Amino acid sequence: MPAGLKMRSLATKSGLTSGLLIGLLIHGVAAHAANPNALWQIVHGRCVPNERQHGDPRPCVEVDLRPGVGRGFAVLKDRNGATQFLLIPTKRISGIESRSVRTPDAVNYFAAAWRARGLVANILGHAMARDRLSLAVNSMFGRTQNQLHIHIDCLRADVREALHRRRFAIGRRWRPLDELLAGHRYRAMRVTGRSLAGHNPFSLLARGVPGAGMDMGRHTLVVVGMRFPGQTPGFVILDHRADPARGDDASGEELQDHACALGH
Repeated sequence: MPAGLKMRSLATKSGLTSGLLIGLLIHGVAAHAANPNALWQIVHGRCVPNERQHGDPRPCVEVDLRPGVGRGFAVLKDRNGATQFLLIPTKRISGIESRSVRTPDAVNYFAAAWRARGLVANILGHAMARDRLSLAVNSMFGRTQNQLHIHIDCLRADVREALHRRRFAIGRRWRPLDELLAGHRYRAMRVTGRSLAGHNPFSLLARGVPGAGMDMGRHTLVVVGMRFPGQTPGFVILDHRADPARGDDASGEELQDHACALGH
């Protein structure tokens, strides 16, 4: 089933309209800054039990337990922005630094997050081109929650323009971009394909950037849909490393636009 249709069916199953989705969980996630376990408590304590007992993922939008709780995930509407969603493992995983996200048999949470992008389009009321959507995981210095979560939302318009200017120079190996994004120097690489199946960004970072595998907590990852020469579908994967001494917390979420100007 196409991603958009699948997500529409999930929203229908949950009894959610676009208007309700926009306001969902504002009260439940408001404690993020004060409680670093808020996301885990919502997913583990409410969404998973509701899905198991009643076939209803609320207060999440989706809970997928088909491969088991240890390999499942939930999708939650974030309180920030009209179109932002979070994909959260139903297994306890602290964040990008966890080795479990990059083992050979690891769940590809980024692939699942890309499939969930249809939720953004549902709120906007129209389809979104792949190069207007993005996924982001912040570093351990740039996050407020101690449960892995992938931000799903629109890309900043200026970032989209910069990546389009540089997309012909982005290759299959990590290289620094020669243009700053949100004032920071990111590395970039490309992968091709309509989905991220077979491309786990956590593994690509750990294996491809010297030292990253020993220092993953300092890194942020951003994935942006793209079309390369010949209309070949694929993705640009971006990495940046935190430098707390200089006030740089490596929050790749900075490349997203939670007001989604590209969607209007």
